[in-house]
Amino acid sequence: MPEEALIVVDMQRDFMPGGALPVPDGDRIIPWCNHYIEEFRKRGALIVATRDWHPENHISFKEQGGPWPAHCVRNTPGAEFVVDLPSDAVIISKATEPDKEAYSGFEGTELAEILRKNGVKRVYVCGVATEYCVKATALDAIKHGFETYLLSDAVKGINPEDEEKALREMERAGVKVL
Repeated sequence: MPEEALIVVDMQRDFMPGGALPVPDGDRIIPWCNHYIEEFRKRGALIVATRDWHPENHISFKEQGGPWPAHCVRNTPGAEFVVDLPSDAVIISKATEPDKEAYSGFEGTELAEILRKNGVKRVYVCGVATEYCVKATALDAIKHGFETYLLSDAVKGINPEDEEKALREMERAGVKVL
């Protein structure tokens, strides 16, 4: 049983250039994420992909009074993954209820239980956006007792200044930045 998991955070079409809520140059980390997916798969690690899987009337959307344009609406092209996930990847859908926001892959999901059930002790995190869902997922991984690593060449943030603050916050919490 592998003691490690790769968590690929929100690598979805709407978060890429041309999408509804793009991370600038987010597409530049697709090859890195795919590289890590392949490497971790070869090592027998659990591959996990988180995704926003919003209903059409999600609380985070501007139309509902939230801060964001509608994005990653379930079963739409914008919600599709842009990385090459193996068929046995664990898909974690978050922010699935209209009235609940969730940035972390652990929030309102069974991710912690799935990792524990699979004997995972160490998690490696990549994806978008560094200062939002990547940070929230990494910090929650620490809170849930997992040794947590951030694959810095396979994350992308929206704003370099905020991304730097997020990296420092993660490091202070115990996330090891590789």
